[in-house]
Amino acid sequence: MDCNQVKMRQMQNLSLVPKGMSFRSGTDADAAHIRDTFMTLGYKVNLHNDRTGKQMFDILQNVAKDDHSNRSSFVCVVLSHGEDGLIYGTDGPFELKILTGLFRGDRCKSLVGKPKLFFFQACRGTELDSGVETDSSSEENTCQKMPVEADFLYAYSTVPGYYSWRNSSEGSWFIQSLCLMLKQHAKKLELMQILTRVNRKVAQFSSYSNQPGFHGKKQIPCIVSMLTKELYFTH
Repeated sequence: MDCNQVKMRQMQNLSLVPKGMSFRSGTDADAAHIRDTFMTLGYKVNLHNDRTGKQMFDILQNVAKDDHSNRSSFVCVVLSHGEDGLIYGTDGPFELKILTGLFRGDRCKSLVGKPKLFFFQACRGTELDSGVETDSSSEENTCQKMPVEADFLYAYSTVPGYYSWRNSSEGSWFIQSLCLMLKQHAKKLELMQILTRVNRKVAQFSSYSNQPGFHGKKQIPCIVSMLTKELYFTH
C-alpha cells in the first residue's frame, strides 16, 4: 500500500514511567526521535506521557472509535517497562492484547484493510543475550471478507523473555535504529525491508556496563506481521 493514497495518517506515542520502577532515562530522546521521524513521513502525531493502564486504554479506545476513512494507516508507539505480553502503565502492568485488540477489524471498521503498526520499546523479560561469534559475513487482495486480525504489524524491541537496552542520553537501541532506518530508506524501500535493516542495526550494538554480567550484551528486535499488502511511505 502506498501511504499517500490519502492525505492524513494517524500516529500515537505513549511514553510511560511506571510507579515503583526506575525512571526510563533516555525515553525523552526516543519520544523526540519518534515525533520528528513520523511527522516527516506525513503523520499527525499525538504524544501522551505518564499514563495509567486505564488511561492508555481510554486514549486508544477513543482513537479506535474515530473515523479513519481519510487516513491510509495507523501507528502506535509505546515506550515503557514491560514483560512478555504486558506493558506497564504508571500504575502497573496492562495486557498488550487488550490495547491492540481495540483496532481489530470487527471493532475499528474504518481501518479495515489498512496497516495498523504497533512499535513496543519495552523489556519482555530479564534474560540477557551474550551473542555468539561468527566467521561469516553477509550483507492486491480481492477478498470481500477480511480476517479481523489482518493488517496488523507488531514490532517489538526484543524477543520474548529478553531485556531491552536503552542508552541514558541517546535513547533505546531499537528506537534509534528504527528512526534512522526510516529516515534513510522510507522513500525507496518497503516496510519489511526497512525493518530487516532495523534488526541488523540493533544487532550491531553491544552493552557497556560496570555491573557484573551486564557488559557486552546483545539484542535483536522481533517483528510479527499480519500485513496483507506491501507498505511504502512514499510522498
